[in-house]
Amino acid sequence: MTYAAITGWGKCMPPAVLTNADLASFIETDDAWITSRTGIRERRISHVPVTSLAHVAAARALACAGLAAGDLDLVVLGSCSYDEQVPNSASGVQALLGAGNAAAMDVNTACTSFLYGLSTANAMIRTGVVRNAVVIGVEVISPFMDWTNRNVSVLFGDGAAAVVLQATDEKTGLLAEKLGCYADARHILRVRGMGAAYANRGVPLGVTGWDFDGQEIFKRAVHGMTEASAAALGRAGLAIGDIDLVVPHQANLRIIEFVGKRIGAPQDRVYLTVERYGNMSAATVPVALVDAIEEGRVKPGARIITPAFGGGLTYCAHVIQWGERTTPLGVSPVELPACDKSALEMVRAIMAAKGDAAGAAKGLDAPLAA
Repeated sequence: MTYAAITGWGKCMPPAVLTNADLASFIETDDAWITSRTGIRERRISHVPVTSLAHVAAARALACAGLAAGDLDLVVLGSCSYDEQVPNSASGVQALLGAGNAAAMDVNTACTSFLYGLSTANAMIRTGVVRNAVVIGVEVISPFMDWTNRNVSVLFGDGAAAVVLQATDEKTGLLAEKLGCYADARHILRVRGMGAAYANRGVPLGVTGWDFDGQEIFKRAVHGMTEASAAALGRAGLAIGDIDLVVPHQANLRIIEFVGKRIGAPQDRVYLTVERYGNMSAATVPVALVDAIEEGRVKPGARIITPAFGGGLTYCAHVIQWGERTTPLGVSPVELPACDKSALEMVRAIMAAKGDAAGAAKGLDAPLAA
């Protein structure tokens, strides 16, 4: 039987850090308010587009795996903040990598996009469609953020990470998963202004309004991540006691703590990055996974579970059997260009470029399907 081993990993974090104090300089908030409700103290703001972050992360993952770009059969990019709708962003990463033999596809299930992409690549390897794949989770949300909305602007950040999957006869990689969606509640997390529903309706490019029902999202997220974890563990024939590390979606510290308790995971086995990165949507789980490996939290042969949820409202959990290697085979020379602005300067520039958002309100109220 063929499996898809994770043989490479890499991340790319923008260097510019936006602190809670920075946010308090232009919206009514402070560090105590943000940390007490979210657990977040800072997040990153990117000076480069999605494809650039994804390129560096993927190149690092390929070097880690000792795999040449020309040997790639598939590039899967998970995101909801693409540089362009057409052509897809995965093809841009393929071109930057020089992976001329690869297919390229985007996956958008919001914060679960990387994990849905992992399921896609895993299935294609296990059915013999491809042999090698790179799966990327990447977001540059900052240009789409409504920085005047305290409920959402304190939560999100930019970042990217990637893993390489390769066909193997060993029982390793993704063992089981559960994917789902609360489509009846899709309207409670919506970014108005992104998509064809707003085209030619007088909405300036980049002006957005966010629908974000925090209490209902909290309830759905905890329930979905808990139920998906139980289902995935059952399909793998495992119990939570068999899991060495929980790497959850890092949307909010309270959600993570509730999910950890519900699934019965000891606190010291739940890996956290939310304090230093915030919610990077599709990039959150892969960045946390790479950090955990680099910090020695992922041991050879470890079993990992990755519960997550996102807009839609999608949810999932994946049970991963790690292989014997936890150190890179190589190092990529690819780096981001230098950043000459602070995160706060970049955010203020985004706010200034949006202009008078009030004038776009009529376009943002365009009727949409539930």
